[in-house]
Amino acid sequence: MQGIQRACSFLLLVVWVAGIAAHDAAGAPLPVQWPQALFTRPKTTAAPEAYKARGVASVFLEGPEYQGKATHIFAYYGLPANTEQAPWPGMVLVHGGGGTAFAQWVRLWNRRGYAAIAMDTCGCLPGDENGKRPRHEAGGPAGWGAFETAMEPVTEQWAYHAVSAVILAHSFLRSLPEVDPERIGLTGISWGGYLTCLMAAADPRFQFAVPVYGCGFLGENSAWSDNLKELGEPGARWLALWDPKHYLGEVRMPMLWVTGTNDFAYPMDSLQRSYRLPGSPHTLCLRLRMPHGHGGAGENPEEIHAFADHFLRGGPALPRITGQGREEDTVWVTYESPMPVAQAELLFTKDLGKWQDRQWEAVPASVDTAGRKASALLPPGAKVYYLNLTDAEGRVVSSEHEATR
Repeated sequence: MQGIQRACSFLLLVVWVAGIAAHDAAGAPLPVQWPQALFTRPKTTAAPEAYKARGVASVFLEGPEYQGKATHIFAYYGLPANTEQAPWPGMVLVHGGGGTAFAQWVRLWNRRGYAAIAMDTCGCLPGDENGKRPRHEAGGPAGWGAFETAMEPVTEQWAYHAVSAVILAHSFLRSLPEVDPERIGLTGISWGGYLTCLMAAADPRFQFAVPVYGCGFLGENSAWSDNLKELGEPGARWLALWDPKHYLGEVRMPMLWVTGTNDFAYPMDSLQRSYRLPGSPHTLCLRLRMPHGHGGAGENPEEIHAFADHFLRGGPALPRITGQGREEDTVWVTYESPMPVAQAELLFTKDLGKWQDRQWEAVPASVDTAGRKASALLPPGAKVYYLNLTDAEGRVVSSEHEATR
């Protein structure tokens, strides 16, 4: 009897994987079902005193079952000090690899006038340093990626639980009476940026999404593409299930993509293929050799703050690239901006080969404020280029990168 059951299970797996391939080839979203229960306020339990932090509250959210037992997701959340202005807009904050729920990230957004929540996505608790954080006994699967577990049931895999944790944190935050549930945004860093790409499709309740570094097409030339290929069938199945390229086409909310020219994990060509998939407006902030990390690098870019203020508080928008092109050796962009564009730069590389290793240079570009146009002469030998515009507040928006041939 056990032999028959194993044979039947294998046959069902083959049929299911074939179904994935069929969906993938048709360009439709993959058949990962997110339980409706995730979209209601989760049960909560108080966190021990050891995991409390200054100025914020701490809580465990009850998550989906893992290995037959309910999981508990640690989170910090906080509200602005001025209660008279409630209900507040909110932000959901998703950490990256080596990270956990960060109280200082919550406090940053509280100071900006936002309610905020930061949850752990890999079964850990605050404490120690990256890669050495204590695990909760009911924390669920460990992150990040967990490619080698891809042959397990979907509901036993890290990505399923990580996305569930973010949805539940969102459901909890929007249930608070001090929070306006119709004014909540999402941002994530690195692996959190990757999860943000999935979340933008999984949870349409958000008003916008900002992946920092993260994107799709991880099987192409990302930091993990070789590992995924070496794994063979598990790597292929992980990509079939969890690569954001399968989901981004379903996104209908505005997105801001923040990264650097030489990001080690998520290269520029994969980023471009990713931001072109959603059926919604996108804004780019592609800085020269932007550092990769938590803290100031991934949490503090003022472009994210301005993007949130625009969509959640009616603040001025970032500059918007309305057109771009090249006429012989002159490259140009047109733009709209509620604030003056203070300067423009042409960024270019003369290198080909691995995107992460290309040497990028920046030279000033001219700005015609009356005509709302910026332009620059393309240096000889440039292979790829784009333009950055900086507004009067120092916030950067980028055109799409283009190849000269």
